[in-house]
Amino acid sequence: MPEDLVRTTRMHNGEKNHAPFSAQEMEGRQKAIRGWMAKNAVDACLFTSYHCINYYSGFFYCAFGRRYGLFVDEKEATSISAGVDGGQPWRRTFGDNITYTDWHHDNFFRAIQTLAKGSRLKTLGIEFDHVNLDLRRLLEEALPDVTFVDVAKPAMWMRTIKSAEEQKLIREGARIADLGGAAGVEAFKAGAGEHEVALAATDAMVREIARSFEFVELMDTWVWVQSGINSDGAHNPSTNRVIEAGDIAVLNCFPMFFGYYTALERTLFCERTTSERHLEIWQKNCAVHRRGLELVKPGARCCDIAEELNEMYREWDLLKYRSFGYGHSFGVLCHYYGREAGVELREDVETVLQPGMVVSMEPMVMLPEEEEGAGGYREHDILIVGEEDAENITKFPFGPEHNIIGA
Repeated sequence: MPEDLVRTTRMHNGEKNHAPFSAQEMEGRQKAIRGWMAKNAVDACLFTSYHCINYYSGFFYCAFGRRYGLFVDEKEATSISAGVDGGQPWRRTFGDNITYTDWHHDNFFRAIQTLAKGSRLKTLGIEFDHVNLDLRRLLEEALPDVTFVDVAKPAMWMRTIKSAEEQKLIREGARIADLGGAAGVEAFKAGAGEHEVALAATDAMVREIARSFEFVELMDTWVWVQSGINSDGAHNPSTNRVIEAGDIAVLNCFPMFFGYYTALERTLFCERTTSERHLEIWQKNCAVHRRGLELVKPGARCCDIAEELNEMYREWDLLKYRSFGYGHSFGVLCHYYGREAGVELREDVETVLQPGMVVSMEPMVMLPEEEEGAGGYREHDILIVGEEDAENITKFPFGPEHNIIGA
């Protein structure tokens, strides 16, 4: 291989970008992971997931078929990025950055070896829930004398408690989601395609994100509009289906910035509810939503919240139509990365809610097409758990009094 085709380099181009979090915040996150390392005799950690790399460094990568990492030892935090990204990873990383080139297939692992030399590496924390079999094999070949331990779960629990700075950013997300909801409702009418409503709401949120921050990367904000039979799944994508008078729909707005996810989800009807049964189911789901908002508080167990709400659905013979849990944690999260599974409002999660946690309340029932009242009904608010109660930071109204659009 020619000598000028280097395996790794330091592509420090320009100055560090504006970040949403202070140096004290980022130092605190890295200090927390180093504290876990010291307590568990771990020499370094290699993060590979979107959520952990973003959380501990501020850098959010675009994989596009390449590998990325964040190597944290007792002194340094260094992101590992591909040459295709130029100096952007260094500008976004709270710490150092090393760039690997395409000139040889194992250059990502050469970068890890370079960083590991200074750590006298014997034990390395990796994310067991993110490292696939192929990557694990290649890491073992690159670091043959190293023992691997799981850092994914400890990192998840660290992320579940949101700092004051994180809470401030999440509040901004909730505010912007509400603006997206308003723009979506304005575009929602008979004859409009789902995609047109989604575009209007997305455009409003992206413009507000750009206006709201000194510097921000504009990526991944999206909207799902699910009408008619397409409302039966919470994660169904928007289509070009044309909305008709009497249609049920769910509007879902997801502003994304700095890797953080927030959401607003509301049941809508176009001009009228199709039947009394539709109105009845909607009102009952809203009643579950209101009770769920009351149940989210410090000291409450996730499973107990789920069980009490189950009883409401069971009394109305609607429990059989429920399709997923009642809510989840918020933070570094998106539809293709993240998930703090330890804080899910489900029957099998015994986690006790603590101050600093941020969770959604999002009950949903779905009646199949052949039944009266067919469609999916879902409301979604975000709550910040405090010392004595929880604050609902979603302000967009819900229910039949507000969201029969064009009546």
